[in-house]
Amino acid sequence: MAKTHILAIDQGTTSTRSIVFDASATRVASGQTEFAQHYPAPGWVEHDPEDIWRDVLATARQAIADSGVGAERIAGIGITNQRETTLVWDRATGKPIHNAIVWQDRRTAETCARLKADGHENDVRARTGLLLDPYFSGTKLAWILDHVDGARARAEAGELAFGTIDSFLLWRLTGGKVHGTDVTNASRTLLWNIRDGCWDEQMCQLLDVPMSLLPEVHDNAHIFGHTADGLFDASIPIAGIAGDQQAALFGQACFARGMAKSTYGTGCFMLLNTGEEAIASENRLLTTPAYRLNGRTTYALEGSIFVAGAAIKWLRDGIGVITHASETNDMATEVPDSHGVYMVPAFVGLGAPHWDPDARAAIFGLTLGATQAHLARAALEAVGYQTMDLVEAMVADGSARPATMRVDGGMAANDWLCGFLADLLEVPVERPDDLETTARGAAFHAGLATGVWSGLDELERLWSREQCFEPKMTAEARAPLIAGWRDALRRTLA
Repeated sequence: MAKTHILAIDQGTTSTRSIVFDASATRVASGQTEFAQHYPAPGWVEHDPEDIWRDVLATARQAIADSGVGAERIAGIGITNQRETTLVWDRATGKPIHNAIVWQDRRTAETCARLKADGHENDVRARTGLLLDPYFSGTKLAWILDHVDGARARAEAGELAFGTIDSFLLWRLTGGKVHGTDVTNASRTLLWNIRDGCWDEQMCQLLDVPMSLLPEVHDNAHIFGHTADGLFDASIPIAGIAGDQQAALFGQACFARGMAKSTYGTGCFMLLNTGEEAIASENRLLTTPAYRLNGRTTYALEGSIFVAGAAIKWLRDGIGVITHASETNDMATEVPDSHGVYMVPAFVGLGAPHWDPDARAAIFGLTLGATQAHLARAALEAVGYQTMDLVEAMVADGSARPATMRVDGGMAANDWLCGFLADLLEVPVERPDDLETTARGAAFHAGLATGVWSGLDELERLWSREQCFEPKMTAEARAPLIAGWRDALRRTLA
């Protein structure tokens, strides 16, 4: 029986989804569920790994069942995941020794500040392409070792394993047989040397992390292992892994140097393909592997915005301004402007290009004439302004302005936001016919490894555009909006 389908597992920050794609990269069936967020202290964010494993298994089984093709016709599984979220588990039992510490978590801010003050950041950037920020996995891992009783001694004895979510899922899916990851997830740990392509012994010493904890690193399209007996009706190879943002770049078919995508989910992440050159940013962007195929690495510049859709979720769940995220499109259009209201959504600090973990969210320009619609519009506009800041930083680093911006993620369904992005960036914004590009990218990697697709040329032909948003705003109208944003940003950073 021909194996013509791919199962993509997309394990995100607030939900888990599994999607079955056919050989034309069309979604056949899917399952999705949200899971609990835990906030044990201000600035701390955790997930229960058992919740994640339960949901991965349930949604994967649901997607396979609803697809009607059966596990025996699934050529491979592709995994994509929330990056930087950090787990340590017992090698003997597979049980985590602590909740997963989520990428948004800021508990290691003081550690990062101390390392900066000691003059380590330039060397860290040269080795890893990253900055010293609690966003990344390395300091989270050290925190777990130092705060769970006996953990450091057990790590030194080789009893524990570290991984990001992909690595944990790979371990569980293979019944504990495979402790591995891919280059994109490894590169987000502060422990991976992006130029030498290996775990960096000096970084491990700096962060006090035993190298025995670390997984084996492979290309993105690779047969990592096979699912254990009893999980599905047939054993399926796990054939692709990529961190969510690199998976989205791949799913958007941004294979040529200079192509860019921006994903709008909980946060916003913009990646610009820089080819085989790892460009060192002078404007506090990240240098990161975009993907590695057949041992050859393609790099990207990345700008990471911590809060995008999370601000809309706050409007809904925090202060009750909206009942559904989709309402923001109509609310933004029912008022002629934001009434001078600006939101700087630094709920968990500010990411690129500012990297201020201590900044906190603020709303400026409120008057008695401000309404719920103005707040909703200000939240959407903040996403556009932050994206503009990333593009300007990339241009300042010597990159050409992208000819177009490909967008994806849940917020990209908002027509008003896409139009505002085009106006601010002064380039056409392209929205694909399938916004699930993160899962699609994971599927592409697994399909390459299993022969469902022949190469990048075929994948490029599978990408199609649903709508293009052209810039319409005049320079005269744009300038005061940008000036107002920069003033609000200055006040927040101050």
